[in-house]
Amino acid sequence: QVQLVESGGGLVQAGGSLRLSCAASGRAFSLYQMGWFRQAPGKEREFVAAIVGNGDSTYYAESVKGRFTVSRDNAKNTVYLQMNSLKPEDTAVYYCASTLASLYATGKYMGWGQGTQVTVSS
Repeated sequence: QVQLVESGGGLVQAGGSLRLSCAASGRAFSLYQMGWFRQAPGKEREFVAAIVGNGDSTYYAESVKGRFTVSRDNAKNTVYLQMNSLKPEDTAVYYCASTLASLYATGKYMGWGQGTQVTVSS
């Protein structure tokens, strides 16, 4: 299982952009599908985006499709989430996680990092 550390969060105005990073340690990073999730205050954690181990396929929640882009650099053991056209409703703690299961099995991601706070002001 990989260990994960998220970074890149911050405070941004609506319409702005942020890029989150998730650095992984451990073996065989490229074997893992990597996912981004978020949790807003008082709400359950929800799926945001995911990318398959070799980077060829991605999967997005409808709420972020067209605004967010997930990518990875297996040479650096890092996955990224580029967030554009941010909205106040994107405010949450963002987490990354990994799975050896299907890219689309959002309930099977694990190994959560500590999260990084994203706050979007209106």
